[in-house]
Amino acid sequence: MHDFLSPERRRASGRAAGARDEARGGARDEARGEARDARDPARSPGCSAHRAIPAVRAARGLDAVPAISVRRAPPRPDRIPCLMSATLVAKNLAAGHGDRALFSGLDLVVAPGDVIGLVGVNGAGKSTLLRLLAGLERPEEGSVRLSPATATVGHLPQEPERRPGGETVREFLARRTGVAAAQAALDAATQALVDAAPGADDAYATSLERWLSLGGADLEDRAEEAVASLGFAVGLDQEMYTLSGGQAARVGLVSLLLSRYDVFLLDEPTNDLDLDGLERLEKFVTGLRAGAVLVSHDREFLARTVTKVVELDLAQQQVATYGGGYNAYLEERATARRHAREEYEEYADTKAALEARARMQRGWMDKGLRNAMRKAPDNDKIARKARSEGSEKQAAKARQTERLIERLDVVEEPRKEWELRMEIAAAPRSGEVVSTLRGAAVRRGDFAFGPVDLRIDWADRVAITGPNGSGKSTLLAALLGRLPLDSGEASLGSGVLIGEVDQARALFRGPESLLEAFRAPAPDLDPAEIRTLLAKFGLKAHHVLRPAATLSPGERTRAALALLQARGVNLLVLDEPTNHLDLPAIEQLESALASYRGTLLLVTHDRRMLDAVHVTRRIQVADGRVTES
Repeated sequence: MHDFLSPERRRASGRAAGARDEARGGARDEARGEARDARDPARSPGCSAHRAIPAVRAARGLDAVPAISVRRAPPRPDRIPCLMSATLVAKNLAAGHGDRALFSGLDLVVAPGDVIGLVGVNGAGKSTLLRLLAGLERPEEGSVRLSPATATVGHLPQEPERRPGGETVREFLARRTGVAAAQAALDAATQALVDAAPGADDAYATSLERWLSLGGADLEDRAEEAVASLGFAVGLDQEMYTLSGGQAARVGLVSLLLSRYDVFLLDEPTNDLDLDGLERLEKFVTGLRAGAVLVSHDREFLARTVTKVVELDLAQQQVATYGGGYNAYLEERATARRHAREEYEEYADTKAALEARARMQRGWMDKGLRNAMRKAPDNDKIARKARSEGSEKQAAKARQTERLIERLDVVEEPRKEWELRMEIAAAPRSGEVVSTLRGAAVRRGDFAFGPVDLRIDWADRVAITGPNGSGKSTLLAALLGRLPLDSGEASLGSGVLIGEVDQARALFRGPESLLEAFRAPAPDLDPAEIRTLLAKFGLKAHHVLRPAATLSPGERTRAALALLQARGVNLLVLDEPTNHLDLPAIEQLESALASYRGTLLLVTHDRRMLDAVHVTRRIQVADGRVTES
């Protein structure tokens, strides 16, 4: 295309095409110190990237080219500032799946500094609400408004998306921080400026400011520093598909720490994070001056971060807002539910008593009429009239009682929520020694595990903790005899029957239906039994024939838990079992573990579960080394 441009236009094209690099260079020196400051612009006192804009535009010199006629627009109040005070307002929102309503009449205001926790059972619509707030879906009713309209909303979905096509860590971070989209818009605006399109100068200035406000000028520098500060060896050019689950979780955390949105929408940001990652995430969220809405099933994280709770009550079809944090929400919810039950019982008792009185009065009336109509001597007309008048009085009293019933304020009975009632099927005990490692060592590239000497005995209840990538999954695979060792020995004891919920929920990620995936490890169950069992875990008829890969993360986790109830086990292996489970289900799992009498290997970073579940041994894994406290 440049062959057809005049020399002046060609020089303008070159200057415009290089504007992004000039902006990066002009902003980087001033912004570098701030970019290193905890990776959070919402806590920084100012944004030098924006202060660099006038200099960058002047350096381009595009206004000197008459053919393009670039004009200097006066400052506009709606330009995006670095620390924009943005407010997200949702009014009367309604959403559903097919003919199933999720919520309606939902009002929500996300102001600067708010940290709002969304809670509710799996399937209540929490992720749907986040997508509505992000503008990714349209509500059935209501509206979502962002003030100012030029503010940026960052939606970080539930699972780090490892996209096909070789997406690198660098590209993943650019996409999740919004810089990639802003850069594409800036490239388009640059081309429009070259083509002298109407309004191209304002569009370019807006695109540049947006790119700068999202941190595009120094993203690569900050990314390298953030990855290094988290202490894990992942190069920015490494493909996301090559990362382990723990590494992908930490890259997802990096993308959040690098983000410079005006409103944050976070869907399960705690999943797969180790304790260090959780602490960093808590520090980031509590330090935000921007508003945030988050979904998490980590109770300790919610207790430490949220300032307000919005509960989506699927059973009652209600939306309730609680102030004062997560612990205050638990107390207020318990009080509100107790009062709702008491109000209904008072109404039901009053109505029942009035109905009983009305029946009695009607009975007296009927009896009086029968007596009045009996044949009596002619000289007994006065007595018969008296009896008739008495029955009419009883009829009047009955009508008065019925009017009292009609005037009662109707109180609907609180519907009971679906509860996961979980049991772990027990098998006959195994031998005294369940699993043994003797000098077990594995090397995979730069990672070395072991040598490890470890013995697990019958009825041991072992909690295994450690940073992401430290070797916890490797330890489990070695103990279960699934990992080829480079040196040493591994042996599984006699009579060991393993029940496992692996971190990836890999059994339910294939193209086969949920029913077929479930039957593979439980061939003795007929389809009717499987359907009944899955229904107890909230997986209904429309789930059973769906491809397992289309299930939500929470549904896959419930299917894996249902399998533990389908067959007897005496060695229970749980690798991050609380990921994607709703809070009532987590409590049910803790209750089931309390009554389980076999051997337990538990890997979790859920701090409240570690406190709630009784364990007899605690093992720490760090850098491929295993220690026991």
